[in-house]
Amino acid sequence: MKVVILAGGQGTRLSEETEVRPKPMVEVGGRPLLWHIMKHYAQCGFDEFVVALGYKGDEIKKYFVDYLALNGDLTVRLGDGTTEHHRPEPDRWTIHLMDTGLQTQTGGRLGRLAPMLAGGPFLLTYGDGVSDVDVGQVLAFHRVAGRLATITAVRPPSRFGGLVFDDAGSVSFTEKPQIGEGWINGGFMVLEPSVLDYVEGDGTSLEANVLERLSAEGQLAAYRHEGFWQCMDTLRDVRYLRALWDQQAAPWVTWE
Repeated sequence: MKVVILAGGQGTRLSEETEVRPKPMVEVGGRPLLWHIMKHYAQCGFDEFVVALGYKGDEIKKYFVDYLALNGDLTVRLGDGTTEHHRPEPDRWTIHLMDTGLQTQTGGRLGRLAPMLAGGPFLLTYGDGVSDVDVGQVLAFHRVAGRLATITAVRPPSRFGGLVFDDAGSVSFTEKPQIGEGWINGGFMVLEPSVLDYVEGDGTSLEANVLERLSAEGQLAAYRHEGFWQCMDTLRDVRYLRALWDQQAAPWVTWE
């Protein structure tokens, strides 16, 4: 089953990082966030990826073209121009890097990938959010629900620190708690191929046009994930994710 990752947006709210790279290539622990997302999917058993490129998509292409050279031991023979890899790469992924347009909207990017996705259900997520959600459970839920699309509903982290009081009057502080109210679409979706019929061109928004229409038709299900989820929209989010990684307390790291 293919995993589609939307990685074409400009990330304007993170301009400190995205002036020189697309948002999915912002690094956490020395690796692009896109790599973290793919590692989690692969740990869940899904290792064929279709990456929808747009803004600075060439940076993502370069990363994966050079992936073996940058991450393994090499012998380079300058005389004949050959390169020998000595250490096999543990990540046996298949990655389709597909240009979907600079200004194309999220649904339009999906529409451009339709020829690759028409054969059966596929997974879909955004290139700027990590989670410890069990993708296999989301897929199982989707099959039981019998709808055309399933999203993963998450509780967004608070912008502010949280205070928790106990009966004795003591208080504990949490830097970025998951809030206890409200649910949002956290990505990590499962879609049937017929959802592609809802895309009407490059200007189609996945959220406003496709998912809202599916909801109105009773064809949208939501898997509730109570665990960790975090998007990377601002510089503060980047610092938070990097701090979790540096403290070896990154909940989305399911592959170790």
